[in-house]
Amino acid sequence: MIEQESTVNRSIQALIPQGQLDAQHVQIDEIRVKGRGMIAWMGLALMVPTRLWLGGVVSVHRDRGLADQLLHQVRACCRALQAILVCTDGWSAYPGSITRAFREKVKRTAGRGRACLQVWPQLCIATVIKRTEKKRVVEVIRRMTLGTLEQANELLQASLGGSVLNTAFIERFNGTVRERLATLTRKCRHAAQRLEALETGMYLIGCTYNWCFPHHELSTFKHIGSACTPAMAAGLTDHVWSVGEVLTYKVALPAWVEPKRRGRPRLRPGSDHAGPKRPRGRRSLHPLPDPTVPKRPRGRPRKIA
Repeated sequence: MIEQESTVNRSIQALIPQGQLDAQHVQIDEIRVKGRGMIAWMGLALMVPTRLWLGGVVSVHRDRGLADQLLHQVRACCRALQAILVCTDGWSAYPGSITRAFREKVKRTAGRGRACLQVWPQLCIATVIKRTEKKRVVEVIRRMTLGTLEQANELLQASLGGSVLNTAFIERFNGTVRERLATLTRKCRHAAQRLEALETGMYLIGCTYNWCFPHHELSTFKHIGSACTPAMAAGLTDHVWSVGEVLTYKVALPAWVEPKRRGRPRLRPGSDHAGPKRPRGRRSLHPLPDPTVPKRPRGRPRKIA
């Protein structure tokens, strides 16, 4: 059942990259998951204008690989070469992963030669660091890692993402995931034991969040004015889905591509090739015997009495 739900939810999530979304403002963060005998990390990404969950990655290690996989999913959802603001926390792996994900091949010289990878010209990376003392935030440091503050403020206003650089939307989404997924609650007796189950729960919560439950802020008159899910706000659907629709949705299989055959092509029946067949194997060094000449008897000749 777990493997079936994971396959279904990944299939539903595969619809999002096909939309080529105008993200404008994306926030990224990770959740520390305390399991039985392990510490796992769950990276999540959220599109601020529509509150759409873009993807997530579960890993035992909080390293560059986790950030690269997460940003690869975000890049698959966005239109190419668009103006976008990415807000993160102070983890040092994020800026490098963002620049590696948001770049395109550019041929600068004519003629032969390899194209170079160039970062999107309108990409802005903002870092928000919160300093705490005795579990209370005492200072918030905001700085631009890439781009200018003027460009970031324009994208903030266009996406309705606040007046200053922040990570409030992804942190609020982290709270929603912790509330709905039992293995993420703090000080519980049902901690996660396997990464597969944790990943399945992440996809199940993320897909139902996108398609099944109307978002309170999006449903106000400030945004849509009626019951609206993040998928409806992003233009991916026109109605609120039920959980049954999500779990029973079928994605069409990719087109079948005939595998490339190895070796020489065989002659099909009815072809125009009328010449003699080429003998297989090595060429014989001795000529073939003449059928008109009688064969030489073998063995000793018989005695005539």
